[in-house]
Amino acid sequence: MEATEKSSLTAGTITYLAIAAVAALFFIILLNIGLGLLIGFYLGNYAYGLLIMAGFYLLILIIVLLARNSIKNGIANKIIKAING
Repeated sequence: MEATEKSSLTAGTITYLAIAAVAALFFIILLNIGLGLLIGFYLGNYAYGLLIMAGFYLLILIIVLLARNSIKNGIANKIIKAING
């Protein structure tokens, strides 16, 4: 395969992935806003629902930060195993 063909395929793939990532990001953001509003509706205060969703993501952030070394080491080990066969 020529360099020009490889470059054009790579550019097309990157463009596709960028568009898919933006669409997925919008979906996730809107889904979370909707869930926050739904929780707020059942609690009788929309702000509470959004705060609960924010607290949920804060909890996930704290867990990821506490486990960052094991996450990094686990991914590095899998990459090394894949490369070495």
